[in-house]
Amino acid sequence: MLMSTLNIVDYMLPVEECRAASNQWKACLSDFSKIQKLIPTNYVFNISREHLEWMKGFKDYKDFCAAVGIYRDRLILIFYPMNNDGVKIDVKEYPYSFLTELEKDLRLQEIQEYTLIRNAVLSKDLESMEKNANMGLPVSNTPILEQDKAVDAIERWRNQGMDWFYKETRENQGSGIFRKFYVPTADLCLSDEGLAGITCSFGIRYNDIYGKMLVTLIFISFRENLRNAELGAESISNTYDWAKPCPPICRIPDIDVGSEF
Repeated sequence: MLMSTLNIVDYMLPVEECRAASNQWKACLSDFSKIQKLIPTNYVFNISREHLEWMKGFKDYKDFCAAVGIYRDRLILIFYPMNNDGVKIDVKEYPYSFLTELEKDLRLQEIQEYTLIRNAVLSKDLESMEKNANMGLPVSNTPILEQDKAVDAIERWRNQGMDWFYKETRENQGSGIFRKFYVPTADLCLSDEGLAGITCSFGIRYNDIYGKMLVTLIFISFRENLRNAELGAESISNTYDWAKPCPPICRIPDIDVGSEF
């Protein structure tokens, strides 16, 4: 228990330092060389069990925000809860995660469960009249990103992420580069008692509305027993993707990007 306390203290950032980190990121958005040094495209963010325990205190609100910052010369995500009016909830400090190298292979798992229904009809004389079997098709009951799409978005980031930054810094002086991401609280699986942690990767996907490639966050959750689900016609997965980048998808009243703190 002491270790958990130490971990969460080590990875909480006072609001003043959150503001400074956010402003540092904003200041380097037009400098491709700095961005290139800060963001190896094969690195990820790890959201620990301790981070998630803190976030559970705000699980009844529908959105979190993941603000990008620079702290100790490294890229970080700072997670802050938003109330139902879209305004940041003020506390003295917020959890943050460093962009870091993966320690082991990243496993994405999607499991589809099927129900086989067998029917048999007996006559009044107990003679067999009819036999048939139907397969219940999987029905998704949670927002799930198909595994292939997740892998494609992550690989696109790995191979083309720096090209995307180069284009944005040269054509728009970095004005279109994300400052933060809106994350539905449901995607963090905070009500899942078996949740052990989340790995968060950047990804690139085409957005039909804006007519261009946008960077997103892909959350890969890890449960103590991923297969611990009731049998039935359902689909379960450890991969989620609903984070919206700001800019361009900035919400009112949270529209003043880079000044979250």
